[in-house]
Amino acid sequence: MPKASVKRSIECTKDQLIDLVLDIENYPIFVPFCLNAKIYERKEQGDFLLIVADLTIGKGPFKDTYKSDVKLNKKEDSIYVTNLDGPLKYLENKWHFKEENETTEVSFEVDFELKNHFLNIVMTKSFQFGLNKIADAFQKRAEELFNKA
Repeated sequence: MPKASVKRSIECTKDQLIDLVLDIENYPIFVPFCLNAKIYERKEQGDFLLIVADLTIGKGPFKDTYKSDVKLNKKEDSIYVTNLDGPLKYLENKWHFKEENETTEVSFEVDFELKNHFLNIVMTKSFQFGLNKIADAFQKRAEELFNKA
């Protein structure tokens, strides 16, 4: 199973960064390989924000849509994502946010398995590189939105 993690310090508040991560419908604007995004459901439930969303990911002739369950735990400043449907056999994606002096350290872990065994092998080889590109995109987007002089 492809598995990777990345950690970044980004100059913005924790709440700004959490809002950016939860702004799923705008992912196609700045997230590499994200072609489309759609939110089906968004509801508050106590200390949780629950979202059901589709992401269409692709490059060149390859593209696929997967449905995910996104849970923001407001008390723990974390987001937990699992797959509901699509090309993924398994997905576990964790974001954790920690703010100090208007800088937020975000850690992002992804563990997944595609239903297609061959694609799993291909993805394992380049996954950390892809995850770094995605982290770069979130950092750049946060800097554009929140660090206007």
